[in-house]
Amino acid sequence: MLMAVPFYGGIHPRGRKSLTRDRKIKPFPPPAVVVIPMSQHIGAPCNPLVSKGDHVDIGQKIGDGPGLCVPVHASVSGTVKAVELRPHPNGTTVLSVVIENDMQETLWPEIQRRKTIDDLTPEDLIEMIREAGIVGMGGATFPTNVKLSSGIGKVDTMIVNASECEPYITADERLLREHSDKVFAGMEIVMKILGLNEAVIGIEADKETTIREVSQELSDHPGIAIRPLRPRYPQGSEKQLIQAITGRQVPPGGLPAQVGCAVFNTATCAAIADAVWEGMPLVQRVVTVSGDIAMGPRNLMVPVGTPFADMVDAVGFAENPYKVLSGGPMMGFAQFDLAVPVTKGTNAVTILGSKNRYLDEHPHCIRCGKCVSVCPMHLMPLKLYSAERRSDMEELKAQHILDCVECGSCAYTCPGCLPLVHSIRTGKQKLRNAQPPNK
Repeated sequence: MLMAVPFYGGIHPRGRKSLTRDRKIKPFPPPAVVVIPMSQHIGAPCNPLVSKGDHVDIGQKIGDGPGLCVPVHASVSGTVKAVELRPHPNGTTVLSVVIENDMQETLWPEIQRRKTIDDLTPEDLIEMIREAGIVGMGGATFPTNVKLSSGIGKVDTMIVNASECEPYITADERLLREHSDKVFAGMEIVMKILGLNEAVIGIEADKETTIREVSQELSDHPGIAIRPLRPRYPQGSEKQLIQAITGRQVPPGGLPAQVGCAVFNTATCAAIADAVWEGMPLVQRVVTVSGDIAMGPRNLMVPVGTPFADMVDAVGFAENPYKVLSGGPMMGFAQFDLAVPVTKGTNAVTILGSKNRYLDEHPHCIRCGKCVSVCPMHLMPLKLYSAERRSDMEELKAQHILDCVECGSCAYTCPGCLPLVHSIRTGKQKLRNAQPPNK
């Protein structure tokens, strides 16, 4: 049954998911060298726990820190080659642990399977999830243990985000089709922590095969339901998904828990199951490698730390790429160096050809208002663009720039080719830089 509570705005870009929708997840061969960034989450970066020359095993903790921080772990066994600054998919350089793979695939001895979780309290489970380094794997990378801790006693509705509305990306859809047992197991762990008896999977209605296959598995999981939603981008944005499923609206600057909701990505739920039942930290994830010039697009299970270049070379391309993105074409970040590694939040690598060279050297606004009509957050992108160009910090705050989810709907629909999202991202950084250190 489709919901009758649509969110405001949004667009309908071509999905281009047929390239990989029916491609089963294939293990990607571990590379000779992996680069594990100490910053793969929102919050403080980890402090390295290993040094050059140390031997590490798969799943061994190699970084951790206090405060808003979760650990990182080795994704291969081998020798630490260096602890140094390396390029990161977000465009910066961050301290990273470089591991030379010994190709032995030796597991850290402390990784042990569990037979039951009946004796575990919510606090025990949350600590296990933290120690496994789990974050929001849809791209936000907020520490999952913090979201769970802050939701206890406040949340009455758990939503699993399986909408995956970004073009090209099918990583979550394939994970849900092939490993629904893990997703359900992770959901049930979260339900136990939050004290809930029911949860809902939000998925766009055009994923008919996935909906049919998953629905057949739900008889063994009576507390879990699947909810088809009218396809519209950015359906997968947390606040829009909450409104589409519950009709509740998260207030500006607010969090889902304020309206009694908690949203978890499909891959995050599967990672929770791996952590609690298998004892396995987050050391690999599914990545869709696709694009309009990708010769062999596919879904891959990739060790964290794998260079983008390895995956791009494995897929191949029909012409020299114009752009390679971490993520999809709407919200992804163009990469300046394909030596950057897969991180916990990397759900796709998108390879685009020269026909995507659509930037105008002289962009100009024609006052059409399309950017306003499609903004799902009820913002005025043109005013944000103008304020950023003037570096008007007060106007950026007055226009609620921090509420922008950077979905790209405004830039997609702008006939004047204004770099709206780029300008908004720059404006956010300017505003943060202008804040006093203790704010």
